[in-house]
Amino acid sequence: MTRPCKIGVQLPEVERRVLWPELISMAKAAEAVGFDSIWLGDHLLYDLPDGTVRGPWEVFTSLAALAAVTERVQLGSLVASLGFHEPAMLAKMAATVDAVSGGRLTLGVGAGWNRREYDAFGFHYDHRVDRFEEAFGVVRRLLAGETVTHTGRYYALDRCLIDPPATRPGGPVLMLGSNSPRMLSIGLPHVHEWNVWWSIYGNTPEGLAAVIADVRSRTAAVGRGPDELAATACVFVRVPGGAGRTMGSPEMNGSPLEGSPEQLAEQLAAFAAVGAAHLQLVVDPITQGSIEWLGEVLALLDA
Repeated sequence: MTRPCKIGVQLPEVERRVLWPELISMAKAAEAVGFDSIWLGDHLLYDLPDGTVRGPWEVFTSLAALAAVTERVQLGSLVASLGFHEPAMLAKMAATVDAVSGGRLTLGVGAGWNRREYDAFGFHYDHRVDRFEEAFGVVRRLLAGETVTHTGRYYALDRCLIDPPATRPGGPVLMLGSNSPRMLSIGLPHVHEWNVWWSIYGNTPEGLAAVIADVRSRTAAVGRGPDELAATACVFVRVPGGAGRTMGSPEMNGSPLEGSPEQLAEQLAAFAAVGAAHLQLVVDPITQGSIEWLGEVLALLDA
């Protein structure tokens, strides 16, 4: 039997401090129980509700490390803020991770939102979408194998080339992590996939169906077929032991999916039925035990 859609898992971000031995164990467990993909956020630090400040490991060095200890699972950034990276260097890092992983990278990109990170690390917060548009053009051309000379408002390159290139001809899979009309107009002509965070659509199949319908209409408006781009969505899931997952964003629109493995499998299948090609599970609690427990859900989806 065939799984109704791909299922991935987002590894810890700011829920707690996770040291490398545990993170590697979680990645290996995710691959062993049958997850299709592993995802890491690209964030730098958050001010948490209890007054503490916490941040995750850097995303691309982390993905390279996880690529070296896994063999099958797809690896992705969920999603990389182009405002945190010079575009040519981001393309260089992405090509390296793609090579280390044997062509398993999905490069998810967005414009960022958390001003605290920008100010703390000295990045420009103004004109984020303008900067994204220019940087995205540079990144995708470089990953496609072009030699790029570019002088724009924010970035300048002189005969830049990514060598060695990414493993896959044309570069890694590109995924847009935004649902704003302007960002969609920039990304939809070029990306392979798009993604929506669970709280944006309310964590329900009906909410996701409405987003999919909107994006498909916008995809047609830029001259691409509605099935040329894969719809991906984060889904908030609570498993035994969950008591609320610390997240960087205060927006919590929607309740987590929960229940027995059979109930969760049925609920996840409902997201596939409305058009999701890939789901990234945001799990409460996000532990190795939770990942292993979800293996039974994956087995039921396969059956």
